[in-house]
Amino acid sequence: MRLTVFWQRMADHFGAGYAETFARDHVMSELGGRTVDKALEAGWEAKDVWRAVCAAMNVPQENR
Repeated sequence: MRLTVFWQRMADHFGAGYAETFARDHVMSELGGRTVDKALEAGWEAKDVWRAVCAAMNVPQENR
């Protein structure tokens, strides 16, 4: 998954403004105690980060 697609999905689910805040501030156990931003910086694949967000935040199946 390209980062552009990842960020579009984040914006679609959380809203454009909150997606960035969520990615910066929300620490997720699914990401090893990292935020979305820190997981991506650490080299996690965007698709794996998106899957973790989907699992943690109950993203509807049709949006995964």
